[in-house]
Amino acid sequence: MTVIKHIHSGQFLEICPISVFSLNMYFSLGLYRIFINNEWQDSVSGKTFPVYNPASGEQICEVQEAEKADVDKAVQAARLAFTLGSVWRRMDASERGRLLAKLADLVERDSAYLATIESMDSGKPFLPTLFVDLQGTIKTLRYYAGYADKIHGTSIPMDGDYLSFTRHEPIGVCGQIIPWNFPLMMTAWKLGPALACGNTVVLKPAEQTPLTCLYIGSLVKEAGFPPGVVNILPGFGPTAGAAIASHMGIDKVAFTGSTEVGKLIQEAAGKSNLKRVTLELGGKNPNIIFADADLDLAVEQAHQGVFFNAGQCCTAGSRIFVEEPIYEEFVRRSVERAKRRTVGSPFDPTTEQGPQEQQSRVLEFIQSGISEGARLECGGKALGLKGFFIEPTVFSNVKDDMRIAKEEIFGPVQQIMKFKTIDEVIERANNTEYGLVAAVFTSDITKAMTISTAMQAGTVWINCFNALSMQCPFGGYKMSGNGREL
Repeated sequence: MTVIKHIHSGQFLEICPISVFSLNMYFSLGLYRIFINNEWQDSVSGKTFPVYNPASGEQICEVQEAEKADVDKAVQAARLAFTLGSVWRRMDASERGRLLAKLADLVERDSAYLATIESMDSGKPFLPTLFVDLQGTIKTLRYYAGYADKIHGTSIPMDGDYLSFTRHEPIGVCGQIIPWNFPLMMTAWKLGPALACGNTVVLKPAEQTPLTCLYIGSLVKEAGFPPGVVNILPGFGPTAGAAIASHMGIDKVAFTGSTEVGKLIQEAAGKSNLKRVTLELGGKNPNIIFADADLDLAVEQAHQGVFFNAGQCCTAGSRIFVEEPIYEEFVRRSVERAKRRTVGSPFDPTTEQGPQEQQSRVLEFIQSGISEGARLECGGKALGLKGFFIEPTVFSNVKDDMRIAKEEIFGPVQQIMKFKTIDEVIERANNTEYGLVAAVFTSDITKAMTISTAMQAGTVWINCFNALSMQCPFGGYKMSGNGREL
């Protein structure tokens, strides 16, 4: 199959032929509608909303907009599917695993198609989407397929003539709200564990990027999941998302997104039925580089740690603390690497960085860094291209009290700061309201272990960055959320 067509148009390549085919197929299947009870439905209100391609700024399609009434319908379907004696509740755990494995196989079968839709919908470069996002999605579903029949309770010796044991039971109806930066991966992170444990799901994709999640709905049905087990509702946070968070018929809500919205969800859960809440929220993550580190490795990993996915990662290592003796050299090499980074069409195979979902917001942060006295080493501007692109940007001489050093930017902006002692850098790295991830680069195992135990972060990487796996729990401390994914 020809996926990339090399027809140059200025600094871009035209959308590949599969893209046009993908959209036509998508519309012919009716996948721009709401998925409830294994059926495609129009919204109760009849409202729709547009979905745009951030690489071109052009509208892709209109999608049915779910609101509270649609959430009510989906919850009713999910509760019925979870009723004692239902097909889903009586299904063997091994059979649940088989269905998840089948879903993974179907995602793998349609991976080129899904990667194409994801690239149009989110602006992600096609090749990383195919080889990173899709592979991560497939692996997650397969991992939890194998986990389904290995969830065991324990027997507990207790005083007296008694037998005591525990059982792991499904929670019930799980409301799930996913972000726009990793639509497919987050769909798998939410669906895999919930379905493996026997729950039913009401899932809301981000309004910016609903298309691949809706396509997963068609694969859920094809895989053979009973009606009502998975329901997918495209819509907006203040309407559909709020209805999920406050719904009395939902037993748990899992949310990935901003800290501000996470607070609203926790409040709504508390004011309704005290449903359980898992929150995976923002980060302002420290990456600590010691003078004894492998400098080539540290520069490249720090670069990827900030600029991967155009900086649109909650794990972005945007606060880089570099030990004084190598600071100037690290800045020089980081600037050289940023200037080599290719920005352009998602369907150009040489593209490393696509467009931004929040271009204006990121440019505002860049301007604040300049205004507050940080040194702009490179980048800092919107690219004069169709779509919403920003140059890879590097700041040096950043102070801890600057906005760019304190707030999550969610864009391709690297901030490099200097430190002298290990005690100093520990204090400064932890001086943030967030605590999602951290990293340290050093050849000294004592330094590595000292930093890893001192960091107030859910994950700490040593001589690597963004080493995420479905086998490992993921989540943060402080305002980065509570509970763990996976």
